[in-house]
Amino acid sequence: MKFADSDFEPYRLLLPEADAIPLVCDSPHSGSIYPQDFDTVLPASILRAAEDAYVDELWGAVPRHGGTLLCAEFPRSYIDVNRELDDIDPNILAEPWTSEVRPTEKSRLGYGLFWHNLDGHAMYDRKLWVGELENRISSYYEPYHRELWKQIDLAMERFGMVWHLNLHSMPSNSYALMQQSGDKQLADFVLGDRDGTTCDPTLTGIIEDFLTERGYSVARNDPFKGVALVARVGQPAERRHSLQIEINRKLYMDETDFEKTAGFATLQRDLDGLQAHLRDFIRSLM
Repeated sequence: MKFADSDFEPYRLLLPEADAIPLVCDSPHSGSIYPQDFDTVLPASILRAAEDAYVDELWGAVPRHGGTLLCAEFPRSYIDVNRELDDIDPNILAEPWTSEVRPTEKSRLGYGLFWHNLDGHAMYDRKLWVGELENRISSYYEPYHRELWKQIDLAMERFGMVWHLNLHSMPSNSYALMQQSGDKQLADFVLGDRDGTTCDPTLTGIIEDFLTERGYSVARNDPFKGVALVARVGQPAERRHSLQIEINRKLYMDETDFEKTAGFATLQRDLDGLQAHLRDFIRSLM
């Protein structure tokens, strides 16, 4: 991570390096450049826990297989592009919001559109002004969404279909962080299609089969089903398919010091194989 000393582009766009296929992937939470006006009281050691660290690197082969990869550069703790614009906790505001807010359970837990709590630590020692938050929307949230939808629309225009992967990582103690009791074991991968509504089940099935054949445990929609991006993009009846993929961080990084472990290279190699498998699947439909 680094704290910016000037303005920076809100995202990186990596275009196909081989024959293009209608595969659009996005990593909305791996950003690690912290804007100048991120006036949080938390130290870097705590802030980094919110990053989907290295997810963009793990999936970096997407362009080699003909897909498009969009990566946020800013952190989701600053503004979360995988939330709806009205998912705002009014209790964090110094003044009324300019339109109706509809806070979800995410906001209650502290990580709605604008995060205000991270692992039990308050992120601010003050209320936030509408103007500063509107700047986060116009400078970061909206450009990211515009580019994602541009790539989705281009794939639809060229191929008449699109397969969208929404890429994430999850803390190994995710059940506890979500205040879910019990002793459930978090899977290595969680595939979220909002209970089978956002993509052709064939896509979910071939990804699950590929991963389990390589020794990984895979769960569907537990505990993550997919949030705003998957819900918006995934319209199978319109040939827009969207799947969220969560990777357990213990597979590839030390969650205390945020350094890669020896498992990183193995996981990256297996994901490269998965991308090749998906490329062949998508080409068979073209």
